[in-house]
Amino acid sequence: MTRNVHDQFAKQCLKELLDPLGKVETSWKVPGEVQEIDVYFLPSQPLATNGESLGLLGKLATTPAIFEPFRNPVSKFEVLSCIGKLAQVHGQVFRQAKRANAQVRVIELPRLWILSPTGSEEFLESFNAQPDLVNYPRGMYFLGKSLYTAIVAIHQLPVTPETLWLRILGRGRVQQQAIEELKSLPNGSQHKDNILELVYDMLAILEARIKQNQDLEEDDRELIMQLSQIYQQRLELATELGKQEGLVQGVVQGMQNERRTMVTYLLGSRFGELDQELLGIIEPLMALSPEEFTPLLLQLSRLELLTRFGEGT
Repeated sequence: MTRNVHDQFAKQCLKELLDPLGKVETSWKVPGEVQEIDVYFLPSQPLATNGESLGLLGKLATTPAIFEPFRNPVSKFEVLSCIGKLAQVHGQVFRQAKRANAQVRVIELPRLWILSPTGSEEFLESFNAQPDLVNYPRGMYFLGKSLYTAIVAIHQLPVTPETLWLRILGRGRVQQQAIEELKSLPNGSQHKDNILELVYDMLAILEARIKQNQDLEEDDRELIMQLSQIYQQRLELATELGKQEGLVQGVVQGMQNERRTMVTYLLGSRFGELDQELLGIIEPLMALSPEEFTPLLLQLSRLELLTRFGEGT
């Protein structure tokens, strides 16, 4: 369950960051298979905006890409499963080209980027994964050229602004440091506020689970301790600024937006991509306080939520 929270956070982060650059789909269904790709990205042609602000992530997004982020170190079976999904997507590209009597260009074939918090030397050697230090920083390991696959060992990435948007998807000290760097960016920096909102939403969910006496990993408890005080200070500052500038209504609206984001995030972490039925219960749930709707969203089944908060109830 905790892992689902981090998976949802990673997918939402990647969608938020990559949206300006092209078409982003999360939980993309693999044709003919009961499988999903976490994030499937197709860059705009030409790119709608410059991806340089995303550093290394922007470089990975210059061609069609599949991103598979993992909260725990990726296993050998998971790597093979990801490669299998990539093969299905490549097959679809070739079939579409054949129907159109066209040739497939290498640049049109999606690359697979497996994002793992760590990767041992033995594990990487088992796939003969090799670095490409001429074109990429340390921490990037490429499988055979025809496999279109690389494993990103996030803990090995250099601590630079260029790697920030990948390191924030790591875990433990790596993620915590990345969040500190994110908070220290100048106000108004591109992507800062939106990604911090996702961080705080994740924090609120983890805190709610502590209140319900649910077990959390040590990494998550450290993250809560790191962010709780800052989150509280942020809310107090927003309220004070609102009073000073006569913008209390704006603060209230901001709190409503945060509540909507949190309800949507919780639903997504439980049930994946939201359909019209689940989208329809967001407003009724927002009428409750976070203390009321959080346990309901964590405990009730889809059917129970729809019965209680759906139309006509």
